[in-house]
Amino acid sequence: MLKEQGVQVTQATLSRDLKALKITKVANDLGNYMYIIPDSNELQDSMLMKGQKSLAGSSQFGFVSLEYSGNLAVIKTRNGYATGLAYDIDMSHSHVVLGTIAGADTVFVLLREGISREESNEFFARFIPVEAPE
Repeated sequence: MLKEQGVQVTQATLSRDLKALKITKVANDLGNYMYIIPDSNELQDSMLMKGQKSLAGSSQFGFVSLEYSGNLAVIKTRNGYATGLAYDIDMSHSHVVLGTIAGADTVFVLLREGISREESNEFFARFIPVEAPE
């Protein structure tokens, strides 16, 4: 594809550049592979630590669902998106969250005791689209 676009590069150079850019190859929902560019650079990290919205806006592109069980929030994403979302949540250093555990398509978020659904939904709205309860 690069050659078709007029870009001349060796496989070794391309691999080295992809590694330097921290671009990750992950399986998608169809069983194919795709490359993910990390969006958590120093500017993004500093914004998250200050409680501002991410550069991507108020939604994480692979978001599927959010459900609660006690003080545990379970966020489902498309395959390959959970790690980045968990990282963004962790980098916020919010008093709402004790920590996260991410898989390929699921993020477990341990919320502090006594955090209301309203407060946690307000927090998560910085990262994912959260619908207001009816």
